Amino acid sequence: MGYPGSRRDFIGTGFNDRANHAMLLRELETTIPEAARYGVPNVIAMFGNRRGKSDAEGIDNCVAGLNQIKALAEAQGVTVCLELLNSKVDHADYQGDHTAFGVAVMKAVNSPRIKLLYDIYHMQIMEGDVIRTIRTNRDYIAHFHTGGVPGRHELDGTQELNWHAIAAAIADTGFQGFVAHEFTPTRDPLTSLSEAVAAFTV
Repeated sequence: MGYPGSRRDFIGTGFNDRANHAMLLRELETTIPEAARYGVPNVIAMFGNRRGKSDAEGIDNCVAGLNQIKALAEAQGVTVCLELLNSKVDHADYQGDHTAFGVAVMKAVNSPRIKLLYDIYHMQIMEGDVIRTIRTNRDYIAHFHTGGVPGRHELDGTQELNWHAIAAAIADTGFQGFVAHEFTPTRDPLTSLSEAVAAFTV
């Protein structure tokens, strides 16, 4: 996953505000060709913090901005992945905090190179119903993140999700992309990573 910038406000400054579009588009116009050159299939982008905007306004703004970058992404064969995050625990005021918001944007943009980064940790906190949501919206997802709930730690028996079942559901959709294990280990990191890989081996 490529990152188009290292700004401290990267998450909160997203496509849901038209005032951000010029900067975000410049970043992606630089990053997408670089990603293509080095074989990086995906680059990340954010919906941004709500700051009083309705969902309808935020969706319209995102669509307007992403429509300006989709042709380049399609030409370069690089997918721009908009991340879904929780606004309940980790990212207060983030607007893209439910799958329905992201899917509405994806449907309107209608590009094979503008997709969602479905973060399982975040969406379990916000809405649950993870397996059905993945199956229903598989056409709009290009990348997954994991992380144990609660706490964003290991994918083990201390967590509330059945990770092997989730992995099987993802595989059953025919997904061919990446699942990134994005958790903070509480014990030996390599052991924790090996266990996560085993949980997702189906």
